[in-house]
Amino acid sequence: MSVDIKDRTIYQLSEVVTVSLAAAANTTLYTVPTGYTTVLCYADIIAGSDAGASTVTIGRSTALTDFLDTQTLSNLDADGDVVRLMPVPNATPVKQKSYAAGTIIQMAVTSAAGGATNYVALWGYNEVAGTI
Repeated sequence: MSVDIKDRTIYQLSEVVTVSLAAAANTTLYTVPTGYTTVLCYADIIAGSDAGASTVTIGRSTALTDFLDTQTLSNLDADGDVVRLMPVPNATPVKQKSYAAGTIIQMAVTSAAGGATNYVALWGYNEVAGTI
C-alpha cells in the first residue's frame, strides 16, 4: 500500500484499525510518514459490541496520553454505535502536540470491559516537515 498524503485538509490518516476492548493492550493506529509532521484532530470508535466501562487513551507510543487522556466509553453500548474522541475546546485553548516523522500513534486500552471487535478511524492532517 502506498501512502497518499493530502496536505492542508483533515482526512482519515490510515486504514480503519480493529481494537479489542476485551483486554488491556496498546494498538498502533498510525505512523507518521517520512518527511511529514502530523496534527491529530479526533478518533472515531465504531462499536462491534457493548464497550461496557472500557477506558482508552491516545498518544505517541512513548506518551500514551499526550493527545487524549482517559476516555470512558460507557455510552458505546451497542453494535454500530459510534463515539468521537477529541480534545474539547473551551475559553482556555486546549494545547495539543504535533508529531514528527516516524512517530507511532497508539490507542491504549487501560480498562477492558467490552468486546473484542471494535473499529477505530484516526483523523488529522499532515504538513511537510518544517512548514508548521
